[in-house]
Amino acid sequence: MQDHAPFLERVFQIPPSEGSYDIEDVTGTIPPYLRGTYYLNGPCLFRRDGQAYRHWLDGDGMVTTLRFENGTVHNAHRFVRSTKYVEESTAGHFVYRTFGTGFEKLKRGLGLESPVNVSAYPYDGKLLAFGEQGLPWELDPDTLETSGEFNLGGRLTPITPFSAHPKFDFETGEMFNFGIAYAAAEPVLNVYHCDGHGNLKSRHRHKLGYPCSVHDFGLSPSYTIFYLSPYLLDMNELMRQGKTLQDALHWTPERGSTLFIASRKSGEAVASIPIGNKYSLHLVNCFEEGGKLVVDMLELDRPVYDQYQIIPDLFTDVSEGYPARLVIDLDKKEIESRTELPYRLSPDFASVRPDLWMKPAPDFWLLGISATGKPGRKFFDQLVHGNFDRTSVDDIYQAPPATYLGGEPVFLPNPSNPAEGVVICQIIDAEKQETAFGLFDPYRVAAGPVAVLRQHAPVAPCFHSTYRLN
Repeated sequence: MQDHAPFLERVFQIPPSEGSYDIEDVTGTIPPYLRGTYYLNGPCLFRRDGQAYRHWLDGDGMVTTLRFENGTVHNAHRFVRSTKYVEESTAGHFVYRTFGTGFEKLKRGLGLESPVNVSAYPYDGKLLAFGEQGLPWELDPDTLETSGEFNLGGRLTPITPFSAHPKFDFETGEMFNFGIAYAAAEPVLNVYHCDGHGNLKSRHRHKLGYPCSVHDFGLSPSYTIFYLSPYLLDMNELMRQGKTLQDALHWTPERGSTLFIASRKSGEAVASIPIGNKYSLHLVNCFEEGGKLVVDMLELDRPVYDQYQIIPDLFTDVSEGYPARLVIDLDKKEIESRTELPYRLSPDFASVRPDLWMKPAPDFWLLGISATGKPGRKFFDQLVHGNFDRTSVDDIYQAPPATYLGGEPVFLPNPSNPAEGVVICQIIDAEKQETAFGLFDPYRVAAGPVAVLRQHAPVAPCFHSTYRLN
């Protein structure tokens, strides 16, 4: 089997270290208008005392920040001091069962103790780090020191389902999130609405037809939007000795997928629309126009989590996918039109300009895997700029051999002109175990980075990121 990702094993052997320093090794020019902070979270600890994790989602989370000001950039990266990280650091070895590795200890005997390794978002003057399961953890936004679990003033318990993908209304400061209760007899989708000051305004529960695994959701000015796929989690199987969450997930496409839409204001269900038998890990953007709901998303032929293992041989049989735009007629409760864009190389981690969030946003940016469809291990090595209005995906940066990309590509705007800016993306030189951040012209990413910011200490490839103006 051909190796399409040479030296990928070194990516997951990067010695994890914490640090805080000014980045001085810069090729190109940092735009002087950048005045904000970039936040990135991802799994960066895969080994302890001779033990090694099997799955990309297993590693303990490290939050990275880049603070831009007056043409300079300060870099900090620090592990989240979660329950899991602290207990295992004290023990000197892995203790808790993870997404793909079968250690015995479970949180309260019921689920996984979160490695807090998926995303990080500023909220109400705090920085919250989120994991795939469990509550977020509060960090100091400047020092990245961990304060403790964030439970909305006691309104959430340690076992409350709360996803790693909150959504924010930047105009009001409101936070929305969801969580799935995977009870076999009566699985439930919980939808949370919080104000901008850490107060839970409402929690609505919606019964599900099956215990489907959901990673992300969409938010528009009036609705919350969920792509529900029959990727089923069997909690009884997870409880068995030595079983992992990955073992307990089962893809059953014959059940079909559904687009579930609820009202932001009332929380009540608005529509439940059959949508075929595909899978969506991430949505892109949702907005309302001409009385219709528009849902931009990434649709895959099947789930991708099984491709996150066994480290370092990832994505050996990853499925194709494509960016898609759905126009929904909510009066008729049907899909009025569907547009699939011509990029099928396992698209993931998509974003739009922050000023166009929940508004018509033609341009988007994402990562892709150039060797999709070919047997053998592979990894993200393309930065892609597409446009829904032109239905085009013809602006693609191809990373050099043995160089990989990480982190959700994010648009960093000029505060004086939000349409002007750069897109930032993590760049990993696998052979040298060196990492950097590339700044790209958003509308000419194929030309390569306009600036490269090299880190003193490398960081493994991460997941989700965001940016806030200072």
